[in-house]
Amino acid sequence: MKSKKIIIASIPLVIFAILVLIFKSSLNKDPRKLETKLIGNQVPVFELASVNSPETVLTNADLPKEIFLLNVWGTWCVSCYAEHPYLMKFSKEYPIKWVGMNYKDTHQDAINYLAKYGDPFIYSIADTTGQLGIDLGVYGAPETFIVDAKGVIRDRHVGVIDDRVWNKVIVPKLESIGWNKSGME
Repeated sequence: MKSKKIIIASIPLVIFAILVLIFKSSLNKDPRKLETKLIGNQVPVFELASVNSPETVLTNADLPKEIFLLNVWGTWCVSCYAEHPYLMKFSKEYPIKWVGMNYKDTHQDAINYLAKYGDPFIYSIADTTGQLGIDLGVYGAPETFIVDAKGVIRDRHVGVIDDRVWNKVIVPKLESIGWNKSGME
């Protein structure tokens, strides 16, 4: 009888200990970091129209054969409007190619957006249905994937890229895979 009371009395302590362990393990995780299983894998296979030239079909074969950034954007995305001037700046100041992926938009909205705000991309893929976004594990926009010269996704950044993020997050990740600001890979 006494041992039954001890077991019953210790249940809250055991539950508390489990909760402490769960809490402690979550302290080391960045809540802004969204994991992707695609790190280390090729950009998913796609066959989609170009935003600026809807009759042109783009595929993986059209991806740059050098380190590049794949930026997911949409005209419906408020954060993309905040990010866009930075993309324009970085595309002019740094020797890195940007590929756009216009996510769940109409061609005309995307064309109008780029005409009005400028086009930092070597081209934009029109993912009007969102299937490539699903294949990439996109949660929303903006998101940027760092892709190496072999088309392998090396990292992912969710959220706006501004000066701070560019200098503290993106550039170090690019440099870790062989890119440098002078354009030599």
